[in-house]
Amino acid sequence: MSEHRSKDLGLLALRLGVGGTLVAHGAQKLFGAFGGGGIEGTAGAMHAMGFRPGKPNAVLAGLSETGGGALLAAGLATPVGGAAVAAAMAAAVFVHRPNGFFAMSGGYEYPAVLGLTAASLAVSGPGSYSLDAALGHRLTRPWVAAVALVAAGVGAGISISKRQSAVAAEAQAA
Repeated sequence: MSEHRSKDLGLLALRLGVGGTLVAHGAQKLFGAFGGGGIEGTAGAMHAMGFRPGKPNAVLAGLSETGGGALLAAGLATPVGGAAVAAAMAAAVFVHRPNGFFAMSGGYEYPAVLGLTAASLAVSGPGSYSLDAALGHRLTRPWVAAVALVAAGVGAGISISKRQSAVAAEAQAA
């Protein structure tokens, strides 16, 4: 097997595994699938974590995971899907940061790995076994990745900042 084909198969496996995992997590948030809380349960959890208002933040998180994960798995608009996931995972990292790094202690390890993987796929592209390749890579130009990642970073920064302000205000009131 050629080195190029091996790389493309590796990217396909990575996209399917990470994208599928994200679709499942988003479906928990949006639809209550796989034992998830659905929109109402997720909205309550988002509110408790300091994301206000809870319901729009729950929808945004669910769509970022489900939509971004589906785009990654399909290798379609890969920079956009990767950026959406990276932004959602950046917010999750900030929620879990007080618990340290390791997931077994409630830390940020898992969302950090998912976010880094998604951002890496946004930059590297999906490989030859993808819808982007079938479309002539029209949606994977370097400027698309740059714009998507910058926009996602700004959006994540705003969301994280608002959450931190809400958490600080609650701590001061208590």
